[in-house]
Amino acid sequence: MKYLKYHALGNDYIVISPNEAPEGLTPEDIRLTCHRNYGIGSDGILLGPMNSNTCDFGLKIFNPDGSEAEKSGNGLRIFSRALFDLGMVSDRPFTVETLGGGVTCTVDSEGKKVIVEMGTVGFNSTQIPVVGPARDVINEKIIAGGRTFSFCAATVGNPHCVIPTDNPTSGETMEYGPMIETDSLFPNRINVQFMKVIDRNNIRIEIWERGAGYTLASGSSSTAAAAVALKLGLCDRDIVVHMQGGSIQLSFDNGFAATMTGPVTRVCEGIISNEIFKTTSNL
Repeated sequence: MKYLKYHALGNDYIVISPNEAPEGLTPEDIRLTCHRNYGIGSDGILLGPMNSNTCDFGLKIFNPDGSEAEKSGNGLRIFSRALFDLGMVSDRPFTVETLGGGVTCTVDSEGKKVIVEMGTVGFNSTQIPVVGPARDVINEKIIAGGRTFSFCAATVGNPHCVIPTDNPTSGETMEYGPMIETDSLFPNRINVQFMKVIDRNNIRIEIWERGAGYTLASGSSSTAAAAVALKLGLCDRDIVVHMQGGSIQLSFDNGFAATMTGPVTRVCEGIISNEIFKTTSNL
């Protein structure tokens, strides 16, 4: 099975054409392929391009635990770069259908930077979803590991829990992230960001990604966190999001429609042996 591999600020994905997997990928196939000891190693798999009735291309995004993600900003940038490298797109805008909705992407002329119109960020509990009455989920409380956190929730086509803090750390994120991800408040689980506002145009986040764990960078997490900072009146409409893996630029219009700009790096290409799928695994 042929594949391409890229990373977006250290968040790496494997791109596989549906022609290479005509019967699809099982959750076990995905877990093995993404495993950094038993497989190629990645933060997820992008299966595409697929047919779409509404967009130029269709895309399925899979987390390393085998679950399907609605949307991924870094994944969309990587998929766009793969299409560019394969000669399927140029530096003109094109559209991609995901489980979390359609987006418009543009690859720069050298292929190393991609702009994604991520759609409109929403804060309503019924869209995210968050249990309880319909409301914007702003400055609410959640208890994890005996600590009480103030949080805001948002959707970018996938769910996010943003926790403002003075000093986000990887240790805190890895300790409390999995508890918050699976809290009963969030029936579909949730992505978690610990966020510090640096100034009116800069924030820093640490990320616990649903189905993937601690993550160096995330486009959808950056979008959600920046939108929350704007919603709280702490930032202006142009925001640079700083993460362990690097930085992404976000811009918002008056209705919270988000445009993301960030880099993509090609890593390698190769062939996955069918032998890995024939071994017994407890993953």
